[in-house]
Amino acid sequence: MARSICESLLDILAEAGAREIFGMTGDVINPLLEAIRHDDRFRWIGVRHEEHAAYAAAAQSELSGAIGVCAGTAGPGALHLINGLYNAQKEGAGVVAITGQVARRERGSDFHKEMDLTKVFDDVCAYQAIIETPAQMPRMAEIAVQKALVERCVTRIELPADVIGEDLPSEHFTHPLIHELPRVVPAEEQLERAAELLNGGRRVAIFCGIGCRDARDSVFALADRLCAPIVHTLRAKDIFDTSTDPVVGMTGLIGNPAGYHAVQDCDVLLMLGTDFPYDEFLPDGRPILQVDRVVDHIGRRAPVTLGLVGDVRATVDALLPRVRGDSSAFRAHLFKLRDKWLAQMTRQASLERRDEPLHPQLFARAISERASHDAIFACDVGECTVWLARQVDLGGGRRIVGGFNHGSLGPGLPVALGAASLDPSRQVWAFCGDGGFGMSMNDFVTAVKFDWPIKVIVFNNSELGFVKMEVEVMGLPANPEATGLLNPDFAAYAKACGGDGVRVEHADDIVPAIEQALASPGPFILDAIVSAGELTMPPHIEISQAWGFGLSKVREGLMALRGDHEVWREWRDEFRANVF
Repeated sequence: MARSICESLLDILAEAGAREIFGMTGDVINPLLEAIRHDDRFRWIGVRHEEHAAYAAAAQSELSGAIGVCAGTAGPGALHLINGLYNAQKEGAGVVAITGQVARRERGSDFHKEMDLTKVFDDVCAYQAIIETPAQMPRMAEIAVQKALVERCVTRIELPADVIGEDLPSEHFTHPLIHELPRVVPAEEQLERAAELLNGGRRVAIFCGIGCRDARDSVFALADRLCAPIVHTLRAKDIFDTSTDPVVGMTGLIGNPAGYHAVQDCDVLLMLGTDFPYDEFLPDGRPILQVDRVVDHIGRRAPVTLGLVGDVRATVDALLPRVRGDSSAFRAHLFKLRDKWLAQMTRQASLERRDEPLHPQLFARAISERASHDAIFACDVGECTVWLARQVDLGGGRRIVGGFNHGSLGPGLPVALGAASLDPSRQVWAFCGDGGFGMSMNDFVTAVKFDWPIKVIVFNNSELGFVKMEVEVMGLPANPEATGLLNPDFAAYAKACGGDGVRVEHADDIVPAIEQALASPGPFILDAIVSAGELTMPPHIEISQAWGFGLSKVREGLMALRGDHEVWREWRDEFRANVF
């Protein structure tokens, strides 16, 4: 019996570990939906926007280690995937995008929905399988799926309207997929050179990224051998949380002083599995060693003394018997800075701080203290990222996923959908700002449809708060017309969608609201009315930043003296929010 192109494609995806396909159906890909309906290995998850499908697929890949799959029809349906796929690319997720295309006979005639998708997707995709004839299946589809699976990249499979419904002439090229690449260890002479540099340091710091996901124990063993502090990126916070020695925290714009000074004041820096993009937070004038399995990552952020291409765990295990050092005095000093910072964060999150609008830190810490030990935190972009990074304990089995490298507003909710679909019994929290949630809130009904009990907190300050801060650091006065938001009652919206929600404006209601959310069997929105005046300060402030912020306040003062009452209100909120 002849097999169809779509049946063959589902076989390949199933072997790669895929079980769900996120997307929005329409014209060209309807035959794929029909094949899914008759294949009990798969579930089609229809979303309200294809961008969210790509975000959800990326989250599945990050959390499972397998691939995520998303789909959109020809033309605009395919285009809507783009932003979510860029997020997948930046986060290193393995995602296969399936798109339709107009019939081959219509190409070049400016047909309805016709566009050159190969050009459009060229930058985001590491490979595109353009299926022009049934004979090209399944070979090209296997190439696309295989590449996404082992190289953790984005690939695309394009199926024209006059091909997708056809049968296969042959399955001659089908073969079992490879699920894991071999572990790579640097050459002996490179390991010896690395050991020489590390053993020569008195203040060695280890800076870890997401590439340390399966190397945590090895990295801790190395830190113990060197008596060195561990600094981590935001994406690696669920691997190296500050609740565990010898972790001192993060560096970067939302880092802490201990993490900042560990990197800046060390005399040898070892970077493990990180492509940290902010070079102003990386040092020079001292030996820097970088270990990464991707050669393109070596040296593109910092003046590296020695680059080692290899898997972090295998490389660190090979280094362990070769090194010994004593950076204990350096580390002890950083522990004091870390503990002082953590105490400050605790004070900021105290429920005794009863100013209204409420401090956002109160919600983040209260959720952290009550969330399950293996909760997944889906994070949006903006100030909500700061509250999650500084107030939520991600130790144990908790995970964090989001759009940290792409930086687009709106991933919090769809990432939560992808996480919940993997295991609806696992607790999932979405940390969203009102700006980000406003971009994706239409897919809250998808959580209702599939009965996924996600918990969404919307930090509702009626402001694009992080953008406002960026404006002021540039020396420009606040611009409420540009950054101000008119928001609905998000709790009422949750109920209108068939879920549940509560609006919180008083400190006494924070804990009961969180407990209500946790007890709810369905999706829930916690509409947290918080201050727009909270300042998200970096661990180290440059003179140019302080000058810009001061200049901004001078300009705002002139506006206030001319009768701008909105400026007086913002100054009042900032004063209330930052005195504790």
